Amino acid sequence: MGMRPIATSNDPVRLSFLIALLADAGIQATVLDQHMSVVEGSIGAIPRRLMVAEDDYSRARRVLLEAGEG
Repeated sequence: MGMRPIATSNDPVRLSFLIALLADAGIQATVLDQHMSVVEGSIGAIPRRLMVAEDDYSRARRVLLEAGEG
């Protein structure tokens, strides 16, 4: 089972909000690239990717769209 990016952001608060929205819908999300700040010097230049399972992608997209986040 693969993963697909559902959102990208440099804002950790927004990512937390999106994770909570998806969790409320029973969808597990994973943030990738969050440790890149060590490499980039904590300037926030590299967006973090919010990933969901391929099987959950359509439902996750709908959840975010309904919340005005798509």
